Parts: sequence; C-alpha cells; structure tokens
Amino acid sequence: MTREGLFACIDAGAGAVVAKSVNESAAARRQLDIADYAFVSPGGAVRPPGEARLGDGLLNRSGLAQVDLDDWLSILSDAVAYGAPRGCPVIGSITLGEPAAAARIGRSLASVVPAVELNIGAPHGREASAVRQLTEADAVGEAVRTVRDAVDVPLFVKLPGQASDVVALARAARSAGADAIGLVGRYPGFLPDLDGGAVLGSWGAWSAPGCLPMSLYWVGKTRLALGADVPLIGTNGARTADDVRRFLASGASAVEVVTALWIEGPGVIAKLVAGLEDLDLATFVGSALAGAREYAQIPPLPSPAWLPYTARLRSSGR
Repeated sequence: MTREGLFACIDAGAGAVVAKSVNESAAARRQLDIADYAFVSPGGAVRPPGEARLGDGLLNRSGLAQVDLDDWLSILSDAVAYGAPRGCPVIGSITLGEPAAAARIGRSLASVVPAVELNIGAPHGREASAVRQLTEADAVGEAVRTVRDAVDVPLFVKLPGQASDVVALARAARSAGADAIGLVGRYPGFLPDLDGGAVLGSWGAWSAPGCLPMSLYWVGKTRLALGADVPLIGTNGARTADDVRRFLASGASAVEVVTALWIEGPGVIAKLVAGLEDLDLATFVGSALAGAREYAQIPPLPSPAWLPYTARLRSSGR
C-alpha cells in the first residue's frame, strides 16, 4: 500500500507484487479508517498485536488505498521502475465497484503497470456497499468484458471462494477476456468473543491454514475444466513453502501470499522461494490432479473406512 512496502517486497525476491486495490468510491477509501485485524490461534485465542504466528487465522476488516488516483499512479510508476531491472513486475489492482468506473481506472492503471488485476472476490463486498462481490457467471462476464475492452495489458481476474460454482465463474471470466484467473478470495467470517460480544465487534473476512484445502479444491477443479494453458494464481491459505507447493501441485502457475507477510514481514518471501528451488515447475504444476478421482471412479474399499468410527461410538456408550 506504500512505495516503501512495494520496494521491500521486490527486494525480498518476490516474483511479482500485486499492489493494494483501488476503486472509484470514496466510501471504500474511508473503509480503511475502520480497518482492524485479529489473529486467532488454533485454539481460538486472539493474539496480542505483534505476537501472531503462521498457524493463526486472521479475521479482519479492510479498505482500499486512500491516496487519490494520480498519487497512486505515481507510486505504482516508481515501483514498476524499481522492479523491472530486478525481474519483478508490479501489478495494479481494482476492487470492483461499478464496471464502467473499473474500466476507467483500469485504463489509467494500464498506462503505468504491465498487468491489471480485477478483484471481484473481495469478501467485504457483502458488508460494504462501496465494493461488489460477484457470484453469478453472467455478472462476472459482463464486468470482465467491460474492463477488458478498456485495458491493453494482461488482465487477471480474482474470484470469490464461496460461490456455488467457482469453475463457472472462471469459465465466464476467461470467455470475457481474462488472461489469468486468481483463486480464491477470502471467506466471510464471524467469531464470537466468549466473554461477550464479537471479535472485532463486527462481521469480517477470514483466512487461515484451514482454508487451504478449500482453495486448492477450486484451483484443481478449474485447472481440469479450463486446461493447462489457462494460468491460475492460487491464494488464500499459503503460509509456508509446503503450502505453496500444494497450490502448484493442484494446478496453480503462481501463488499469492498476503497474511504471511503481515505476520513475518517481507523476509518470509525469501524463505518461501528457498523452499521451492528444487522444483521442476514444468512437471510439478498440476501433478497431484492425476491422483484425484471422481467419486464414481472409486471402487468399493476392501474394508469400509467408517467401521472403526462406529466401534468408537459403541465404546463410548452412544
């Protein structure tokens, strides 16, 4: 969200950096004034600021960059110039408000960045009228087509994770001109404080290591449906190099990391990259999908897997 933050991620060895999203709404920018963050331990305890760990979940409210568009373009231009000789492209991002406005902003972003992300999966869209979250294929196609017609650089489209059929959204985005698909945005979340009230005092957005299998489900299903020639960007659940590997094995061509940066700072990027150095990406990306069968393809098991659990229930007197 700042020039210094973008430079720090570039210096840490990121393959690319996606900048904070913007849109046309003053209300979306004001939303940053109520941003709050609660890191939650696996046992449900809220960590004090500065004590978060990689295994924690994150419940938060957030908003968009608060600088005006001209100043933001200046920051992005500086970051692009800094990243280019270091092999790190900087990507501008729009969180959808109205498609026509997103197209205008996208055109401006495309004048300084080599690619634009259209984020239609922002989890705060359900709680804030300043941004929209699209979960129907027709609406996705219309929004993507409007922005696609306005920008002459690669367009990445980030999708939500809680739609009934994310693959259908990905197909609609691709048909409307998306060059790559981001999977998936964080989930809406709520956590009661057992001493009374609610953590953050509101609804929020949730990400955690436990979200990883849900994100990988949609990455894998989309890879199989759209084919290996459609680049997928995996996100939501990656905290470690092994998590990144799982995204790649499920079919992602690249992986976005956010929460791990907040917990450990840009230095975590070097750790993640070091954990991937032995990979042959040409053969590793999507490699897990060959072992993922549809239920109808699985023959009956020699011994029903549920039997041990029924025995346990009987022994407990149930």
